[in-house]
Amino acid sequence: MISTASPTVSVIIPVHNGGPYFRTCLSKLAQSVPRPTEIIVVADGESDGSWRLAKEFGAKVIRIPECGGPARARNLGAQAARGDLLFFVDADVAVGPETVGRAMSLFKNHPYLAAAIGSYDDSPGDPGFLSQYRNLLHHYVHQTAKEEASTFWGACGIIRRQIFLQVGGFNESYRRPSIEDIELGYRLKQAGYNIKLCKTLQVKHLKRWETLGLLKADFFYRALPWTELIWRDRQLTNDLNLQVSSRISVVLAYAVLLAIFGTCLSPSCLVLASLLALPLVAINAPLYRFFHRRHGILFALKTVPWHWLYYLYSGLGFAIGTARHLLSQKKFGTVKVSLPVSAQSMQ
Repeated sequence: MISTASPTVSVIIPVHNGGPYFRTCLSKLAQSVPRPTEIIVVADGESDGSWRLAKEFGAKVIRIPECGGPARARNLGAQAARGDLLFFVDADVAVGPETVGRAMSLFKNHPYLAAAIGSYDDSPGDPGFLSQYRNLLHHYVHQTAKEEASTFWGACGIIRRQIFLQVGGFNESYRRPSIEDIELGYRLKQAGYNIKLCKTLQVKHLKRWETLGLLKADFFYRALPWTELIWRDRQLTNDLNLQVSSRISVVLAYAVLLAIFGTCLSPSCLVLASLLALPLVAINAPLYRFFHRRHGILFALKTVPWHWLYYLYSGLGFAIGTARHLLSQKKFGTVKVSLPVSAQSMQ
């Protein structure tokens, strides 16, 4: 029999050295109406006193002496939780006063829903260009994606505690913030559970992105391990950052780059590069119009080379990851070269 009572919520926050972002995270949670049943902070090898700050806000604190990554920290928090729902929030994220209540209503009204994810809002906390671009890109990708999700998201993700424990939680082999949430989502879908992308469930990302940090995170901790996951599960679904339009954009971005290099041999290649750039712009025009609406034409124009660079290093990551996979399979004599054709931000 399905219960009609509102489910209880345990908010779980893994934190290493949270700094001022973490204070904002906790202070915003304190304004939640209704309040969650509990807030569990897992201090993952921190050295800046984040656990003391959590205590000040009345959170239940679990301390880990050495940093083991957010996957292990979230799992420990889940094991200690009492709520029907586990609401995972990152330490550099601020929820709105209605966010917890909205999550409770969602699961109360959808008793067969296993998990749900939200998105970043369209007003990122840091004013810098790179932070605005990266977080607005994430917002746009999630807001235009299918509501029937094929992945999970640790920054703002809710799952029924019983189901989370049943599938084994997060994969703790991911020792850094990586794709441990995506991998969990894949296992949930394979087990037949449904995940909903709730587009009204939005949180503010407070983090300041710097160039090297962004490139390192996207390439080493997302593109490469995500490629490994795709090959492991033979799953390349038409959703979020793996949409067909994104795959076509990767091919076009490399074609434009090769044509530009070709101008060293023949100036006429510049014309070819321009012609190839037209469909690349056309495919991504809705995104660039969104950037224009948010911050004007100059901001939108400035995002274009960054967005194309994103396609280039994402494609490179997939190529390197695929080569590594094929070499490892060849080593054991089990090479398979066909990609899945079934239909799925980088988040």
